[in-house]
Amino acid sequence: MTVHRPGLPSDLPPAEELWARWALLAALGASSEDEETPSVHRSGRWIDDEGLHWDDCGCTWWIMSREGDGCFVLYGEDESSGVKWHEPAIDVLAGGPDWLPYEELRYRLEGNEIGCVYWYENGTWARAPYPDDLDDDGLDCGLSSFIERGEVLDELTGHLDGSAGGKDASTLLADAEAYRLEPRTLLERLGATDRDGDPLDPPAVLRALVRAGLTGEPAATDAL
Repeated sequence: MTVHRPGLPSDLPPAEELWARWALLAALGASSEDEETPSVHRSGRWIDDEGLHWDDCGCTWWIMSREGDGCFVLYGEDESSGVKWHEPAIDVLAGGPDWLPYEELRYRLEGNEIGCVYWYENGTWARAPYPDDLDDDGLDCGLSSFIERGEVLDELTGHLDGSAGGKDASTLLADAEAYRLEPRTLLERLGATDRDGDPLDPPAVLRALVRAGLTGEPAATDAL
């Protein structure tokens, strides 16, 4: 999938799929210690009450939140975005629906933090109109690792223990995208460490999967 610069709403997969891909990769690195760390001090990918996060503590940060049945908002910034430097100023909330988290978005806009905002309802992504001379809004560089299914598959494959039998990465990802992922099936395929080389934390992985809704129903961590 080609992601345009600046991004187009049609560049994004359905929100439910984007959420599932992002949430799955976030869960793979979940840890009990990080769960106790305030979001302002965290980095990487994670899920909390606010939604899904991606923050590299440098050039990019993003949040994706559920805002009701079938409604999502995606906002953040990559250093490649020219939105907040554009003259005249671009109103990234123009045309936004009533359900957007305006208090949070305006707070971040006042802090000059946001590069773009996309929203999803009735099965369609949308954003504010951009001027013709805007070169980039950061969507490509910031979120291609979740937008491009092949990139998600490559990363998931890198987490799997090649000596263990069971479902392959493509099947596991499809199960996550269909919100029917069996946590034990995934955990049995994972290696002993996460992407940073730290010991895998199965209870935290399970909590993240359940919190994101990828398992389709609540589960108890004491079942591990």
